[in-house]
Amino acid sequence: MIRSRKMPPRKKDAAAAARKAPAKRKLAEEFPPGEVLIDSAKKQWKLGLPIGQGGFGRLYLADVNSSKTVGPDAPYVIKVEPSENGPLFSELKFYMRAAKPDLIQKWTSAHKMKYLGVPRYWGSGLHDKSGKSYRFMVMDRFGKDLQKLFEDGGKRFTHKTVLLLGLRLIDILEYVHEHEYVHGDIKASNLLLHHKNPDQVFLVDYGLAYRYCPEGVHKDYKEDPRKCHNGTIEFTSVDAHKGVNPSRRGDLEILGYCMIQWLCGKLPWEDNLTDANYVTDSKIKYGDEISTLMEMCFPGKKKPDELGKYMAAVKALGYSDKPQYQKLREILSQGLKALGTKDDGKLEFSASQNGEMPAKDKKRKMLKPSDEVLEGEASGEAEVKVKKPRGRPAKAPASPAQSPPPKGRGRGRGQKR
Repeated sequence: MIRSRKMPPRKKDAAAAARKAPAKRKLAEEFPPGEVLIDSAKKQWKLGLPIGQGGFGRLYLADVNSSKTVGPDAPYVIKVEPSENGPLFSELKFYMRAAKPDLIQKWTSAHKMKYLGVPRYWGSGLHDKSGKSYRFMVMDRFGKDLQKLFEDGGKRFTHKTVLLLGLRLIDILEYVHEHEYVHGDIKASNLLLHHKNPDQVFLVDYGLAYRYCPEGVHKDYKEDPRKCHNGTIEFTSVDAHKGVNPSRRGDLEILGYCMIQWLCGKLPWEDNLTDANYVTDSKIKYGDEISTLMEMCFPGKKKPDELGKYMAAVKALGYSDKPQYQKLREILSQGLKALGTKDDGKLEFSASQNGEMPAKDKKRKMLKPSDEVLEGEASGEAEVKVKKPRGRPAKAPASPAQSPPPKGRGRGRGQKR
């Protein structure tokens, strides 16, 4: 799905669409602090204050059940939604298969890593209250999302920070890919800092995660018009634009677009996101002419050669090829060396580092520090109507990894506080 508002059905199809439309998804009622939830392993969790809500669920501070009140320093969060909704169920498939703490710890130890930016899954289950059933999931607590930091910093990150983020994302994606999944929706609003360590970044929102290689068998390349343009339109891969199931090269392509945007402030096709065909054609064109893409994004400036080399390496991948993750890391590390620095793990975010925000960007709605929303759910930003390609169905397709997404699901925002 495109992370945008669906086009309305034509009048002659309106009645049929109304008959087929899914029931409106409900927001979970707010539970009081102290409510105890029991997961499928019979472990008890106590809720603290709610810290966010999205279109379909609520997010609470949480801790293991005890006589103590859950305070503001709680190490966990619990996401709760009515059990009939669906989005959380889709994420659970990934978390239960690939994000258990022992799996992540085993990987980090084997690869001698300080940390891995994949949220740990601590439990899940169903909770009945007032005759209604709710699904919940327990996971790590996080802090600010990078989209807010990007906007507060004048829509620029420092060159060093961009490369460090790229290195951490390659680490994350290698882990996710080796566990048979691809993410499919990498972007700043799905990247959250640790709530106590601002140098640690985590990739969240696995609502579009797709099991591309079940039991070691890679899915075949197949274009499907019903699945065109899945993901967030400015970043999604050319494969996704063509309706092809996500793959490893697609995740790395999306990361490339993110890094370019974070460094230059704007992708060449961002002025025309309402036309999916234009965005698709632009990405295909610039994929064949990476030097032109670099010139468009960094006119008259010293070009970040490492980003061009990264994009070229990703574009050379076949659909089912296993990426050379270490080669991609080395490309970005050479970029750090050219800057006279190295991978010290220190991310730099400053609202003043790049001067004042451009006037035209100040008009965009920004979250206040008190705003709280769930990862992967509506943030209140204006939605974008998308012009569907001619000859393709107007109905937005379902993600191949989940049931049809509920209306109103927009650009993701992360946990805050």
